[in-house]
Amino acid sequence: MRITNVNVLVLSYKYNNGIADALNYFSKRNVVVALLDTDSGLQGIGESACFGGPPQSTKNIIEGELKNYLIGEEPTNIERIWQRMWFGSRHHGRRGLLQAGISGIDIALWDLIGKQAKMPLYRLFGGYTNKLKPYASAGFYQEGKGLKELAKEVEGYLEEGFQYIKIKVGRTPEIMLCPTENMPNGDKCIVSIEEDLARVETCAKAVKNRGKLIVDVNNAWTPSIAIKMGREFEKMGVYWIEEPVATDDILGSAEVARALDIPIAGYESESGMFGFRELIENRSVDIVQPDVCWTGGFSECRRIAALASAYNLPVIPHVFSSGISLVANMHYIASINNGCLLEFDRNPYPLRDDLIIEKVKVDSDGYVRIPEEPGLGVRLNEKIVKKYLVK
Repeated sequence: MRITNVNVLVLSYKYNNGIADALNYFSKRNVVVALLDTDSGLQGIGESACFGGPPQSTKNIIEGELKNYLIGEEPTNIERIWQRMWFGSRHHGRRGLLQAGISGIDIALWDLIGKQAKMPLYRLFGGYTNKLKPYASAGFYQEGKGLKELAKEVEGYLEEGFQYIKIKVGRTPEIMLCPTENMPNGDKCIVSIEEDLARVETCAKAVKNRGKLIVDVNNAWTPSIAIKMGREFEKMGVYWIEEPVATDDILGSAEVARALDIPIAGYESESGMFGFRELIENRSVDIVQPDVCWTGGFSECRRIAALASAYNLPVIPHVFSSGISLVANMHYIASINNGCLLEFDRNPYPLRDDLIIEKVKVDSDGYVRIPEEPGLGVRLNEKIVKKYLVK
């Protein structure tokens, strides 16, 4: 079996009322799908993250540069292909955009191997479990969403059976060095420190004795502010704090982790094994959060999971994109011994729910099951592709 072509689809969904985290305002959400064709007729499906810039940039990287390393290759030589892509493009960027491009290709390569072997990927990787406990990832800032609406949202997730719920904090430009004001639409959905504390307190009361509350800062704070806010969150019973400081502030995150009893999780915006090595070795995180669509695909993320395991740290990946991303990360978590919860985005988003024919749903026991079909076990819904395709 040889690779004959690489094709990239860009899909986009527009919100009527955008959602925001500490730094980013999402008026739309984009998806980059990587498709690998072979002379056997099998097609591999993957997804590349495209956060922080136009999705066309990722498409151009894959089709204009990384594709050159793929045509004519045997897909089973994944390690060789991965290393050729990574070293060959190293002067263009050792993380970020190129790593995201490599991620989508790596996922598609493994999908091909799983299909050829007639095995689901989590079993091909060794198989640790066939089910995962999801947590509701939501609680974004939004125009018209006050404390009452936020509390009602959280109550809804509890009624659906979620035991863990994550909300956003940190959209507070009044805090020194907060990057929000430098971001596109940085003037939308702004709150004060007091309002942010009220958001967390309201949600903490809603979940008390019924579940666990998680807060996500998305890199908005300095270490001193993170410690100050974290001490308040400790009183409220927050379960973990995600990305409290800038991704590159390795020692700052370690300072926060030492100062607080609440676990520190991160950093989804790191995109390579060497960056995660620094986070892990410096004890900057208590929970490790790579994303297979952002951090080099299954190949790199499995290396990161092994490193985390050596330090007895759990892996709870970042998952915030299409149904392809969701299922790919599910296979990843289910295949490692230190995988834990599954991030389950609950914002309205048809490219998560409808892009793949095989629906991901929470069963009555509160778990999601891993697909048992070969490879990723997903098929694209062509009607949805056509509806949201960017031409």
